[in-house]
Amino acid sequence: MKIIDLSKTIRYDKKDPWFMRIKIKHKPHRKSLFLIRYFLGLKKKYFPKDWQGWADDKIIGMEVHATTHIDAPWHYHPTVAGKKAKTIDQVPLEWLYGDGVVIDMSHKPDFEAISIADLQDDLAKNQIKLQPGNIVLIKTGRDKYTGKDYIDKGTGMSAEATRWLIEQGIKVMGIDQWGWDLPLRYQVQQAKKDKDPEKFWAAHRIGQEYEYLHMEQLTNLDALPTQGFKVAVFPLKIEGASAAPARVVAIFD
Repeated sequence: MKIIDLSKTIRYDKKDPWFMRIKIKHKPHRKSLFLIRYFLGLKKKYFPKDWQGWADDKIIGMEVHATTHIDAPWHYHPTVAGKKAKTIDQVPLEWLYGDGVVIDMSHKPDFEAISIADLQDDLAKNQIKLQPGNIVLIKTGRDKYTGKDYIDKGTGMSAEATRWLIEQGIKVMGIDQWGWDLPLRYQVQQAKKDKDPEKFWAAHRIGQEYEYLHMEQLTNLDALPTQGFKVAVFPLKIEGASAAPARVVAIFD
């Protein structure tokens, strides 16, 4: 079996925008020796001679959307088709494991939305017919961006293309750039310019009509074929959360 990691490493990066910076406090082995003596009342003479204590770590103020993650229906809207939307801990695990399909959209220029025709053309070129339960990964190549470019550049899924995937029986999908839609600041600019409220977060808002989940900030999709592998997307089980970090992997027999 071969496994390819499609997740970002959780770490502090000063180039990240302030709302994405993840602070991790690493506690060395030697510090735990003092804590064990103090809190457990174990004298040093009772420690194993070759033991240096245990290491520990704390993630401080990590936002659930700050790294590779999967959004729950609750993120998009409180309800889906009139029913209460699922939070991440309520999503069935069966949805999060399935046959993977990569759709290559790396040719799409920044700020140009991915259309239904774009998806259909790539699927036809690779002779792929989507099946219900497939996990579709949109490869844009924007995982190579860092810092401000990572937030402010990229293509993005249109509302129509998102709806079309759902209508093919796709419950879980993902993308290797910061967000599922066109870059957020660009959406804001266009909404103001055209005085059109429908342009803001259009693909996300499909989640008001249909129950689906999408992943953001995937990596390493270049290492995958178009099909012939499984995808596992198991997020942290955070009660009531709109999303959760996930270790997303592709699995080959």
